[in-house]
Amino acid sequence: MKDNPTTLFDALPRNVIELAKEADRAIKAGKPDYLPAVLCQVGLPRSPTPGRTFERTSGNVSLQVEAGKAWDGRAWQEMPLPYGVRPRLALVHISTEAIRTRSRTVDVGGSVNAFLTELGLDNGGKAYRQMRQQMTALAVCTLRLGRVETRTIGGVERDFAVTLDAKPFRQFEAWIDSRGDQPTLWPTEIELSQEFFDSLTETAVPLEHGAIAKLTHSALALDIYTWLAHRLHRVRRGGSRISWAALQEQFGSEYSDRKDFKREMKRRLRDVLAVYPDARVEEVEGGLMLRASPPPIPRSRVARIAVK
Repeated sequence: MKDNPTTLFDALPRNVIELAKEADRAIKAGKPDYLPAVLCQVGLPRSPTPGRTFERTSGNVSLQVEAGKAWDGRAWQEMPLPYGVRPRLALVHISTEAIRTRSRTVDVGGSVNAFLTELGLDNGGKAYRQMRQQMTALAVCTLRLGRVETRTIGGVERDFAVTLDAKPFRQFEAWIDSRGDQPTLWPTEIELSQEFFDSLTETAVPLEHGAIAKLTHSALALDIYTWLAHRLHRVRRGGSRISWAALQEQFGSEYSDRKDFKREMKRRLRDVLAVYPDARVEEVEGGLMLRASPPPIPRSRVARIAVK
């Protein structure tokens, strides 16, 4: 590590900092980024949220996020709910690295920092402290998925409510900085749970790295982009109309006034369409109309995911 570090990243062990080189190589190669399909449909909070749980619903799928605690070497620290741009980008990077290496164990200390820096996000001072906290909060949170499944039993269709434990990480290791009054943590290695890894390798949605880089100013814009990347190429002939009420349930649970949500949703949708020009989305009376569109990453550029 440097003798006189200017940021906490500079003070990380040398082998962790070296991970940034691998991230840079992947970025320069122009390879797609990835995110599990379910997280393209329902996402994390976009702003600080009171309480220890958060819920978001889209159609027959619902996500519950529960804040966790992290062991700092002395005591259990209560972490907040992860929120905003940074944990979303961290999930993209972790998912991409797991697919690239075909491994549940992902080095994150330097590689996440390089990934975020390359996207134009500040990594010093207050911004770095926020990122460190958000990464730890993400590493220890619990995700639960609820969905409705229709099954035919005895010739009769019945709906079943299913709850799944979708905790993304089984274990994480963190470098302990003991220079302050209270130890602080920076995750250096994360092991994905088998269930999350299996879901990732089976349902990963390819994303355009350049598009993500242009949307880092808004968690809502990132959510809309990943949703359209997952949704548009599956739209059937004739299109799919989605009401403002359904869109607010999926994207705007933080808004009490639908007018405010509609205004922000339309504004961020314009940002997304600027980086995903092939997306066919139009405003209609009462909501949005989705038309069948090519995915943001041509299928010829997406390597087949094979896990031995």
